[in-house]
Amino acid sequence: MKIHRTSRRDLVVAVSLVSIAMASAGVSAQQDAGSEASLEEVFVTAKSVSFGNNTVTDSMKAQQSPITSVNALIDNLPGVSIQEGDTYGFDDWSTTISVRGFQNTLDTQQIGSTIDGMPNGNSNYGGGAKANRYIDSANIETVSVSQGTADIASRSLEALGGTIDYVTSDPTEESRFRAQGSVGEFDARRYYLRYDTGMLGESTRAWVSVSQQEASDWVNGAAENERDHIAAKLVSQVGIAEIKAYISYDDTHEDNYQRLFSPEEFVANAESDRLTETWTGIPYQDQVYRRGWSTLRENLLGYVTADLAFTETLNLKVGAYYHDNEGRGDWLPPYLVNVVDDMGGPESEFTGNAGTNGGPFLGQIFFVDANGATLSPADGCVSSITFPYGGAGPQYDPACYADGAIPVGSFRNTNYEKERAGLMVDGDWTADLAGFTNTLRGGIWYEDQTRDETRTWHKITDSRVEFAADPEPYWTQYNRSYPQEVFKWYVEDTVDIGAFSLTAGVKQFLVDVAREDNFQETTDVSIDSDSDVLLSAGVVWQTPIDGLEVFAGYSENFKAVSDNILERPDSDLSVLEPETAENQELGLRYRGDRLFLTATYYQIDFSNRIIFLGAESVAGPNYLIGDTGTYFNAGGIDSTGFEVTADLRLTDSLSLYSAYSLSDSTYIGTGDPLVDAGLGVVPGNDVTGIPDQQLVMSLDWSWERFSAGISAKYTGERPVRLDNSWIADSYTTADAYLTVTGGSRGDFLQGWNISLLVNNAFDEDYLGGISGQGAWIGAPRTVSASFTVDF
Repeated sequence: MKIHRTSRRDLVVAVSLVSIAMASAGVSAQQDAGSEASLEEVFVTAKSVSFGNNTVTDSMKAQQSPITSVNALIDNLPGVSIQEGDTYGFDDWSTTISVRGFQNTLDTQQIGSTIDGMPNGNSNYGGGAKANRYIDSANIETVSVSQGTADIASRSLEALGGTIDYVTSDPTEESRFRAQGSVGEFDARRYYLRYDTGMLGESTRAWVSVSQQEASDWVNGAAENERDHIAAKLVSQVGIAEIKAYISYDDTHEDNYQRLFSPEEFVANAESDRLTETWTGIPYQDQVYRRGWSTLRENLLGYVTADLAFTETLNLKVGAYYHDNEGRGDWLPPYLVNVVDDMGGPESEFTGNAGTNGGPFLGQIFFVDANGATLSPADGCVSSITFPYGGAGPQYDPACYADGAIPVGSFRNTNYEKERAGLMVDGDWTADLAGFTNTLRGGIWYEDQTRDETRTWHKITDSRVEFAADPEPYWTQYNRSYPQEVFKWYVEDTVDIGAFSLTAGVKQFLVDVAREDNFQETTDVSIDSDSDVLLSAGVVWQTPIDGLEVFAGYSENFKAVSDNILERPDSDLSVLEPETAENQELGLRYRGDRLFLTATYYQIDFSNRIIFLGAESVAGPNYLIGDTGTYFNAGGIDSTGFEVTADLRLTDSLSLYSAYSLSDSTYIGTGDPLVDAGLGVVPGNDVTGIPDQQLVMSLDWSWERFSAGISAKYTGERPVRLDNSWIADSYTTADAYLTVTGGSRGDFLQGWNISLLVNNAFDEDYLGGISGQGAWIGAPRTVSASFTVDF
C-alpha cells in the first residue's frame, strides 16, 4: 500500500529524461553554471540587528550535493547542528536540528521555520513538515538563521530557540534553461530541469522547475526512497506593488532508519541500524524489515505577497498562503490485534470480516490454523529467536507450534492529513521625530488549520511470503480531527540616536486548539494556549572603530501547546502550560575588507518544558500505544554559551572560515523529586542531543575556472539518555568538493559545470541524531558527482 501516485510522477520522470545523457556526473546547482569561479559570495553575512544571525554562503552550498536536503546547508553555522540518517537527508524520521540548546526531533519541536517568511505549520513528524518538503535544493537562494532572539515578525508557534528562514531564489532577468543530473553512492540519482523566462514585458519574470530523485539506504541497500518535486515562482512589479508568488508540490516516499538504544549496540556493530533487507516469514523478525518502516508525504504549498511602497518612508506588505499535507507512517507489528470476540471460531481479523471502527482490543493473535482459529504455543516451549529487541517469547516462535501453523502480522498505518490557510499584514513607517530617525513596525498574522489523524491496521496477506497487505483495514483504531486557530500581533519601534539604534517591541500569540473524536469514543476537548504579552528590546552601537558594532538583545519567546499533545485522551491537560523562554544576547560584529568576525554570548532560561516519554525503547515499539500516558511541565532548561565566527579572505583566491560554539545546557527539575524520578529527569544533567562544543574549519580556493574546498567539523559529546548514563562520543567529519566551470559556446550554450563531492571523507563512525533516548548511526563516507548545463 502506498499513497496514490498519479501521472504527475510519470510527467516528472518523462520530462527529466532529457537530462539523462548528462548524468554521468552530478550537479553543483548552487553556482551559476556559466560563471567563472570566484570568492565573491564566500563570506558569511549577518544583518545589523540586536540579535545573533548568520546566512548560508555559496561555499556552504558547494559542500552539499543537490540530492541533499536543504536542511544540511546550515550545519556549518555557529551554534547549529544538523543530523540526518544519510548524507542525502532522505529520511525525515531520523532528521534532528539543534540550535543553542533547542531542538527539532521526533519528540521535540522548539525551533521555528519559515519559507520565504511564510510559516511552515510545524516541524513534527506526525503531520508536520520541515523545509525540505517545500523547496528543491537547486531552487534555494540562501538560509538565514536567527539564533535565540528571532525577529519579532517571525511567524512560528515553535520559535523558542530562534527561527530558520529558507529563502527561494528569484527568477533571473535573462531567459535560461537549466538541466542538471546527479549520481552518487547508494544508488542515488537525481534529474532536474528549470526554465527561467527572463523579463516578460517590462516588469515580470518567472521560473518553473521539476525534479526527480531516488536513493537506497547505506546500511543494506534495501530502502526504496523516491522524491518528485514541482515548483514555480513569479516576480512582478505592478505600480507601487512588488508581487511575488510561489507554489511547490512535493511527493516523497522514504524508508526509515532505526535508532540504537544502548551503547553496547553501537560498539557491537557501528554500521548497522538493525533493520533488515530480507523477509524471513517470521513476523517477530520481520517487524524490522526496512521497507515496512516508511514515511510517505505529499505537500502542496503556495503563497502570494504584495510589497507596497507608498512612499520612501511608508511600506505595507500583505500576503496569503495555503498548505495541504497528507501522508502516512508505517510499521509492521508482529501480530493481528484481536478486536472482535469470535467465540473460539475463525478470527474475523484474519478472514477479512472485521472492519471494526474504534473500540477496545481484546488481545493479540500470533498464529492461526488453516481455518483461521487462534493457536497457542506448546506448553513449556522456550523460544530460540534472539533477534531483534533481545529475543522473542514462545508466542512469536514458529518452532513452538505444530506443523501447519500460519504466522500472522499487521501493516499499521498512521494516516495524516492537514489543511491550513493564512493571512499576514506587515507595515513600517519611518519619520524624523525630535531630530532622530524613528521606524515604527507592526503586523498581524492569522491562520486557520485542521489536522486529521487516523490509525488503521491492515492484515498482511501472507506473512510467510511478503508484507503486501489488504487495502481495507480490519481495525481503524481511532479517527480524530484537530482544528486550530492562530492570531498574532506585534508592534516594534526603533530609534536611531547618533551611533546607537534602540529597539523595543511587544507581541502576543492567541491560539485555540481542539480535539474532535470522530468515533465519539472520547470526550472532545478545547484549550486556549495564549501567550502573555511578550517583550523584546535591543541596542546596536556603531563604535568609533570602522566596521565594528556591538549589539545586545532580550526577547521573550513562546511555544503553544501543540495539537499532538491532545492525541492522548487520557492525559490530564488541566495543569499544562505553554513553553516559554527568555533569551539574552551580547555580541559584536566586525566587517572589514578581508575579515568578517562575530562573537556572541547568550543566556537562555527555558521554562515549563513539556515532556513525554515515547512508545519506543530498547524492548521495541509499543504499537498499540495511543490513549495512555501523561505530559508534564518538567521544569525547564538553563542554557548559556559562546559563539565565534571568523571569515577571512587570505588572498583573492583563498578564503578561510571558522566557527566555534561552546554550550552549557542543563535540565531544571520539576520541583517534585518523585515526578523527576518518574520522568528520568535529573536536575543539573546535560540536555540530551546538545553538543558541548562545535568547531568548524573550512578552506575554499578558486582559480580561473576551478574551485575547491575542504571543511572539517568537530562535534563534542552529547547525552543520549535523560539520566546521562549514555554519552555519545565526540567526532570529526570532513567534506571536500572540486568544481570545474565552463563558459558559453556560441548563442546556444550559456555555460556548464562539473562537481565532485565527498562527504565524511575519512569515513568516521559516529552517532548522529538523538531523540527519545535513542540515537541513529551517522552517515558513512558518501561520494557524489554533479553536472549542470545552461542554455
